[in-house]
Amino acid sequence: MSNDILEPVSQRISGEETPQNRRIRQVADELYRCCELYEAQLRNGEKDVNHLDVEQRAAEQYAKENGFWIPIDKMFDLGTPGPSGNENDTYVKEDMIYKVNNLLNSGSILRLFDKMLWHNDLFYDTAYSFYAFTGFDGRTVMPVLQQRLVKDAQPATPIEIETYMAALGFTKKNNEGRFSNGTYEVWDLVPRNVLKDKDGDIYVVDAEIKKGTPL
Repeated sequence: MSNDILEPVSQRISGEETPQNRRIRQVADELYRCCELYEAQLRNGEKDVNHLDVEQRAAEQYAKENGFWIPIDKMFDLGTPGPSGNENDTYVKEDMIYKVNNLLNSGSILRLFDKMLWHNDLFYDTAYSFYAFTGFDGRTVMPVLQQRLVKDAQPATPIEIETYMAALGFTKKNNEGRFSNGTYEVWDLVPRNVLKDKDGDIYVVDAEIKKGTPL
């Protein structure tokens, strides 16, 4: 077996849990349980697979058994394809944007769920919801995330981003687009990931986040 250790999604540190976070945690807790069962079966069979393989096989089985698996050839039913980035392919429909996450940045479904919970705590106006899983049967599995579409928006400037994060109690670090408040490290807050609407309101639509000691 891999030396990677499966860990449950971490607990919130702030007040009452939101519906989005409650759903994310529900799916994550069940996925964690399925991963433990899958790992036990592999140990009995003395097979060697890595942590992500365990998550993907468990997620595929869980999604198909519970009705939230989207075949990869049905993804266009979600909406009109939007811009794609390093981590997400996007689909837009009415007031929603759907993000198909390839796990390139997180390397783990459960770590991605952690990041979603933290994003929702920090940036509630652009909170993520878990929508489904998709992928190629028996191979790659990708979470599908749902987020409110920020309409009539343009990229925020670095100064606007710094001002917004300072208002949330964050201090800018030496690296561009990186901030800390002593509990969270948030980075990749560059104009493509932070939008400003026609009223001048700022929205963080994508960010890398971790908890721990500031850099």
